[in-house]
Amino acid sequence: MTEETNNYIPALKYDWLTRFYDPILNLTMPEKKFKAALILQAGIEEHHKVLDFGCGSATLSMMAKQMSPNAKISGVDIDPNNIAIAKSKISEFQTDIHIDKYDGVVLPYEDNSYDRVISSLVFHHLNAGQKSNSLMEIKRVLKPGGELHIADWCKAKNMVMRGAFYLVQILDGFETTTDNVKGLLPKYIGEAGFEDVRETRFFNTAFGTLGLIRAVNTAE
Repeated sequence: MTEETNNYIPALKYDWLTRFYDPILNLTMPEKKFKAALILQAGIEEHHKVLDFGCGSATLSMMAKQMSPNAKISGVDIDPNNIAIAKSKISEFQTDIHIDKYDGVVLPYEDNSYDRVISSLVFHHLNAGQKSNSLMEIKRVLKPGGELHIADWCKAKNMVMRGAFYLVQILDGFETTTDNVKGLLPKYIGEAGFEDVRETRFFNTAFGTLGLIRAVNTAE
């Protein structure tokens, strides 16, 4: 493996905290609200193939499957602890979702494989190079006309939200989170070749302002 593949930040920075991610997020964030909004924004249809990029414990994947039961939902993640938790949850609820391991560089899928890529609270864990590489890989596996829908931290809407986000930056690191709080994620998406990049909705939370982003892959 390259240094790039090994250099990732677990969901709560430390591997031993990963198993607490779901209950902590559920207690401190309007998780179901913003994830449901993201899925609705994606406009998933029954014939669509959907990839949950950085699926974590598969909460977003499972919600997408519940809201669009005839769509084919897959998840991919770099963290083996997350993958183990995701597969356990999927098995428990007998949900038809496939989870793959990602090496952090090349997504394990062919070009033009997916109609939608969705992602929640992943990109603030990635440094600038990883953000750019991941977005180019997502563009590669999306079909022409396919859409990318992201929920992640964005530029704070007021000083209270900016102050709250320092908690995230202390936990996850300033290197990976500064681009988000500067509002640069849409810029990275556009530079990766996506078009019609738009921030569509915002949520004020205990840890800062979370935004939804939509972008279209218009490559032929």
